[in-house]
Amino acid sequence: MNVFETVKQSVTTRQAAEHYGIRVGRNGMACCPFHNDKTPSMKLDRRYHCFGCGADGDVIDFTAALYGLGKKEAAVQLARDFGLSYEEGKLPDKMKKPKPRHKSPEVQFREAQSHCFRVLADYRHLLERWKTEYAPESPNEEWHPRFVEALQKINHVEYLLDTLLSGDTEERAQIMTEYGKDVIELEKRLSELAAPDAASREKYSKHHAAAPER
Repeated sequence: MNVFETVKQSVTTRQAAEHYGIRVGRNGMACCPFHNDKTPSMKLDRRYHCFGCGADGDVIDFTAALYGLGKKEAAVQLARDFGLSYEEGKLPDKMKKPKPRHKSPEVQFREAQSHCFRVLADYRHLLERWKTEYAPESPNEEWHPRFVEALQKINHVEYLLDTLLSGDTEERAQIMTEYGKDVIELEKRLSELAAPDAASREKYSKHHAAAPER
């Protein structure tokens, strides 16, 4: 199969949208990345259709519009990002990685917003977990630093996520300007926490299991 057939048979538009940082609800609805959509109006499945602006097509059309690419470039990018092989073989490097100049300011803004939202959403999920896993078991127990962090940060992170999801363009741009560096540092921290976090939770659980009852 050629790259077009391979991609269309292997990747749904919903899978591509989630891979590229777009938040899709359980019902397959998402805020349309092709207009200033404040409430989810795009349906994503194997194809996509926006009931707000009328955008419609398959996974290759979606990726081409999202990144300002031609259909061939979009198909190659999807094949590369999802690890798909096809009969046409490798294409030149210039076809593999679209140059930044191909992306319009609107696309760059959407990419930055999606990245910021994804990092903050991961952090929120982590805080929710910490709030439960590290909650003190008795009034006299010393609070774990991660439990304290969850209490202090979770409401603010939820506010930032709500603004990125439902705020107007100016509000979302302000969030990314004010918290851009913080998000980069937070992404590094989340990456560093990923590996040792499981071991840390196990050690903490064993400590509480071994502690004498008061």
